[in-house]
Amino acid sequence: MWVPVDDMDRARAFYRDTLGLTEKKVTEDWSEFDSNGLMIGLNAREGTARHADGGAVITFQPDGDLDAEVAELQGKGVEFTGGISDHPWGRIAPFKDSEGNDLQFYVPPSS
Repeated sequence: MWVPVDDMDRARAFYRDTLGLTEKKVTEDWSEFDSNGLMIGLNAREGTARHADGGAVITFQPDGDLDAEVAELQGKGVEFTGGISDHPWGRIAPFKDSEGNDLQFYVPPSS
């Protein structure tokens, strides 16, 4: 899975420092992060503005409690559009990365 980024340094800081993912590879145009076995690539784009909504959504399962994870990231400046929503198939909390890419936390329903 890869996502386009406008500012590689800003995007690397978001995925490394804000989300706490492990950085595996860094070049000027490409960086890779490990999210519990899912490799996420950051692909630099030249001279572009923030991209429009749409495209792939990267889904993460929080390490602990969803509410606590959301609160922690909000404390780091991450905006959760729509907050946490509950559904028969689970709970989600959508947010965007530093480059405007769509991300979300997902927790399956408790048995």
